[in-house]
Amino acid sequence: MTRSTTKRPVKEVSVPQEQGPKRRRSATTLPQQLDGDACKEAISFLVHSPDEASVFQRMKMTFQHRQDLVHDPQRTADVLKTFPRFLDVKGLVNQDFLLLFGAETATKLLEKWDTSFKPKVIKEAKQLTPSTDLCNLLKAAEKLAENDDNAGRKRRTKISPRDAADKMVHFHKSCCSIDEHLQERDGKPYILAVGRTQSRIDTFYIAVDKQLIPCQATSSLGAFDELFKSHYVFNLNYDESLVHFYSFVQTTIFNIDATSTDRVTACS
Repeated sequence: MTRSTTKRPVKEVSVPQEQGPKRRRSATTLPQQLDGDACKEAISFLVHSPDEASVFQRMKMTFQHRQDLVHDPQRTADVLKTFPRFLDVKGLVNQDFLLLFGAETATKLLEKWDTSFKPKVIKEAKQLTPSTDLCNLLKAAEKLAENDDNAGRKRRTKISPRDAADKMVHFHKSCCSIDEHLQERDGKPYILAVGRTQSRIDTFYIAVDKQLIPCQATSSLGAFDELFKSHYVFNLNYDESLVHFYSFVQTTIFNIDATSTDRVTACS
């Protein structure tokens, strides 16, 4: 994210991604961390352990090693190979984000979206140039229930609402081949919502590098929460066409790097 050394008029800016997910951080508080042979032993244990409680515990104890891995340009792509339990144990993305930022930051979106941010997003979106796609998104946002398949989304970039939504979330019928779908997409993270219909989603996944990480969440808002967090857990760039949106979520909702990142004035 762009660093700001002086106060400037608030405007939309081109946001380099050295801040946000790409910034190397010190975790808030960590349990005892393993290194050397003990770390290798724990990683080997993780691959085969059927006990999820033990998986969560050893993932905590190897957190620092994982951060070293994702921030090493030569090894970052190996994180899901080294820690494949992300692909079958729900909640590990949430745990790593919690270790990185602490509970207060990790819960901001889910605690404040409905009461503080969603009404402002809807109000702002209604002032944008109307289009069929935007109207459909507004209707979905205003009628949104906990298990609905659409999260309130808005955009002030040149990308259309339909294209922005497609980059962030994709509905996939449960009777169709997921592998075929994954091969058609690029490796950038997005939500894959799988179900019989768009109003009956069975499972949410975060698709990263053509692999699926099952979401702990059962709602679209919770799935987006995990999508956002996955950028920090795996050291992933924001999609260039969504960088203003993600920057807003980062600074205004999660309050991450808020004083050193130029904000997009949406819903202020």
